[in-house]
Amino acid sequence: MINTILLDLDGTLLHFRQDEFISAYFTELKKVFIHLGFDTELTVKGLWAGIKAMVQNSGERLNSDCFWEEFSRVMGLTNKQVISIESACRDFYSGDEFDSVKSILKNTDPELPQKIVRSATEMGFTVVLATNPLFPECAVTTRLSWIGLSVSDFKLVTHYENSTFCKPDPGYYLEIFRKIGKEPRECLMVGNSTLEDMSVGKLDTDTFLVNEYIENESEMDISKFQSGTLMEFWKYMKNMEPPVYV
Repeated sequence: MINTILLDLDGTLLHFRQDEFISAYFTELKKVFIHLGFDTELTVKGLWAGIKAMVQNSGERLNSDCFWEEFSRVMGLTNKQVISIESACRDFYSGDEFDSVKSILKNTDPELPQKIVRSATEMGFTVVLATNPLFPECAVTTRLSWIGLSVSDFKLVTHYENSTFCKPDPGYYLEIFRKIGKEPRECLMVGNSTLEDMSVGKLDTDTFLVNEYIENESEMDISKFQSGTLMEFWKYMKNMEPPVYV
């Protein structure tokens, strides 16, 4: 029986197109590095290199360590510079500049994500925010605030400071299951990416594809997935059998 619901964030609870988010996000983030005196082109190269290092993480280190090591290598940074940049980035993610990126949101019902999370909790489900852990916790906290949610609304929130894998590596999901003490078959993953979210089905985990801002670069046949809008998922969830704990 399903007793746990894993929810993706970007494109699922947060309705936006990924390319629009990246463009708006990078536009604001680059200002941080310009202020610190770094070359914009080199900074972007370093950011993508750090992201690639996290995606390729094999579980031996935290994603945050992978990111800053590769970013520092590309940028040629000293340890003192890294500490300064990390501090500036934390301020950025908690400040008005990053918060302004929420202007790209397209949620027609901004309260729907709250309804889903709170209904799931009231029904007795364990609720996890299974967002690809490429950001620090403070950035996830800000993005959750855009839809009236907080880290405390979830049993677990994945971010780059507590994760050693990224989607779609099965290790990412197995790490979640281990942390919350659940078996894959007890869980339902809800997301908008056929690659990153639906891939957990290979572990015997149920899935629901949110199709409003679907990511399907490989043009996978989506007819094999349970799918629908976020509103349709909410209706689907409310008809699920509440978990029974013995």
